[in-house]
Amino acid sequence: MEVIVSLVNQVNSLVWGVPMLVMILGVGLFLSVGLKLMPVLKLGTGFKLLWSGRIPEKDADVKGQISPFNALMTSLSATIGTGNIAGVATAIAVGGPGALFWMWCTALVGMATKFSEAVLAVKYREEDEHGNHIGGPMYYIKNGLGSKWAWLGTLFAFFGAFAGFGIGNTVQANSVADALSSNFHVEPWITGVVMMLLVGAVLMGGIKRIADVAGKLVPLMTIFYVVSGLAVLVVYIDDIPAAFVLVVKSAFTPVAAQGGFAGAAVWAAIRYGVARGVFSNEAGLGSAPIAHAAAQTNNPVTQGLVAMLGTFIDTIVVCSITGLAIVVSGAWSSGENGAALTSYAFSHAFPIGNYVVAVALAIFAFTTILGWSFYSEKCVQFLFGVNAIKPFRLIFTLVVPIGAIAKLEFIWLLADTLNAMMALPNLIALLLLSPVVFRLTREYFKKQKALAAQKSM
Repeated sequence: MEVIVSLVNQVNSLVWGVPMLVMILGVGLFLSVGLKLMPVLKLGTGFKLLWSGRIPEKDADVKGQISPFNALMTSLSATIGTGNIAGVATAIAVGGPGALFWMWCTALVGMATKFSEAVLAVKYREEDEHGNHIGGPMYYIKNGLGSKWAWLGTLFAFFGAFAGFGIGNTVQANSVADALSSNFHVEPWITGVVMMLLVGAVLMGGIKRIADVAGKLVPLMTIFYVVSGLAVLVVYIDDIPAAFVLVVKSAFTPVAAQGGFAGAAVWAAIRYGVARGVFSNEAGLGSAPIAHAAAQTNNPVTQGLVAMLGTFIDTIVVCSITGLAIVVSGAWSSGENGAALTSYAFSHAFPIGNYVVAVALAIFAFTTILGWSFYSEKCVQFLFGVNAIKPFRLIFTLVVPIGAIAKLEFIWLLADTLNAMMALPNLIALLLLSPVVFRLTREYFKKQKALAAQKSM
């Protein structure tokens, strides 16, 4: 086991080195400039489209299986998970408060990345032999870049199939088991078995059942956690300005050791801020467009406008709540790590804070497992065909209890590594297909402008 951990550690250091961080932020920045900052400027438009897309489309000519709203909820079910609670805490515990600043930067440019992913996913999606619409990086690589790039799509599908067992399964189960064991004294194996049964019950219903569950649970759990986090910030309201100053200052200057905090260099803040930011909002990974490809829409750009909200909600809203709660409460220098650090921060604001975090973590992680099961399933389908779907669902379900009793450190390390391996093929495809995204976006807003002018006449 030590040899495996050492090997994965070496690979992790390589794939999460300077080139990867520059590529993730660079591609996002390139797309943001190419789109003329449209994702940030049209945030309101995205929310309007999200609200109008709550109702499933009944027009037979509109392709897709799930409403645009449920497509985003399915995407959010996979992104709002342990990354928002344990991931943010780990980034701050290792990289210092400045890691939160770099998470924000990753999110702001990540909105353009997520928009572009969804546009390409809808543009180049296919219909399988069961009549379901399928898409994602492997399909926009195959259909958008041609046969000479087919190997890149296969590479993404290969890493995506395995990444789901890390970021979307074992990491989630492990974090829930740890939280419930610490707060409610529930044995990890019991948590694993219960989650396995719940996951299996939903997975066998496919994307429509996953989307239905996500469409109901995700909004409720997000509001519950955000309100609880705001309650923590209200308790420390006088310390919020100083917390923002500390976050920004720590992003550019080393943080000295204090209390249980070992100290951190600027590179640690950047590395863990970007890595955990990507782990949380998944912008650039290529996972979210797999869900958006199933949306009921004939317009790639409208779904892109809805998709980019995922990054905003996940990181700018939910992760910020967690990070600021940890900083304003002073918990960041306590020496705690992961979900325990977030629980420490919440429990110091109000007595039941740790229970709030434990419950939120359990629900977040459950929906993340559901969302990621669909992502990995589509990667497996791309590689082996529709006949591989049912065996995959069974294996994915059986792995849940294994994750619940495994070692947290190794699972986080493996998940980080697989994330980067997934991101590489997707980021290359986004760069090569960016002219398509820019053209479709220009045409859409030109048409919208013309329609608005006609109405005003």
